[in-house]
Amino acid sequence: MKRYFLLFCLLAIPFSGGGAGAAAQDDASRIRISVVLVQLNVAVTDNKGNYITGLKPEDFVITEDKIPEKPATFEEGGGPTRRLMDVGSSDGKTLTQVADSGGSVDPDSPEGSRKFAGANVFILFDTSNYMYRGFVFAQDAIADFIRSLEGVSKVALYSYSRDLSKVTALTPDRSQVLRGVRNTVAGDDAALYNGLLMTVKDAAPLTGRKAIVVFSNGPDNASLVPPEDVAELAQSTGTIIYMISTQQAESEPVSTAVFERMSKATGGKAYFSKGWQDEKQAFASIRADLANLYTISYYPAQNPNHGWRSISVKLVGKNLQKYHIRTRAGYRALQTAQANQSVLEEAAVKQSQP
Repeated sequence: MKRYFLLFCLLAIPFSGGGAGAAAQDDASRIRISVVLVQLNVAVTDNKGNYITGLKPEDFVITEDKIPEKPATFEEGGGPTRRLMDVGSSDGKTLTQVADSGGSVDPDSPEGSRKFAGANVFILFDTSNYMYRGFVFAQDAIADFIRSLEGVSKVALYSYSRDLSKVTALTPDRSQVLRGVRNTVAGDDAALYNGLLMTVKDAAPLTGRKAIVVFSNGPDNASLVPPEDVAELAQSTGTIIYMISTQQAESEPVSTAVFERMSKATGGKAYFSKGWQDEKQAFASIRADLANLYTISYYPAQNPNHGWRSISVKLVGKNLQKYHIRTRAGYRALQTAQANQSVLEEAAVKQSQP
């Protein structure tokens, strides 16, 4: 009962948005977040899974509830974020003018650093009793992944069993994160969705590209939070979730379906590894995915829908429509009287009864 009460209090605290008056009117269990800019991380691939690079802002068409949206910023890979402005031409057509918006990368820097400039990656490591047999192998795979991001982006390491442990806060210091990996120890039951929800909350206020890489060795058997609410919070805050699960978790049909659904909803991927070598390949695939995402943001147009808003991203032109797009499916919104702008209101975190 005590653990349930503490977790409920933690999740009920608004971490952004509203204001005291609005928050007081909301249900105590509701997480609320307000934004004025919607950010999409978009992967474009061909039929073989190869990433398509070199696309321009005008190659994308974005709609929200079938309402056309005009991109405000555009970024390819880890390149500089560019502001987009519509200007008229002599023939009466509208052209898109691109201007650097800061965050440019040193042209003499290594290609890896260019690819990940500004990214924030949270690693959520399963240290429950599901991990006893392969604990050291899992540590090695995570350490290799962190080394591959050296000098590239900020990384945080969290671990979970029944409780969440914030082993290493978000930092550019890879050696600090690696020490954290080696200091993790296996625990008891697995409360994955509790830990993932709190990790999403930490990522939510951050700007730019943000992702959570979950390493799970089994199903969730101790959470008080339903996975659907975690996925919706991640969608609405623009946080990508990647799931790496072992064969043991894959043998649980419910866990398999939830992992796949959650990652897909946020624009990420789920990987089911049959061995430790497969886990390393999964980490490499995630690194490549983060390096090749397009990041597009827009200010939502007027929309009377105060609930769930569906997002659609398509490519224009016959030569581009053959490619596949992966991004988040939408977010939950609420229009406020204080500002004439779109606001995101997260789904209620409906705690189950103890």
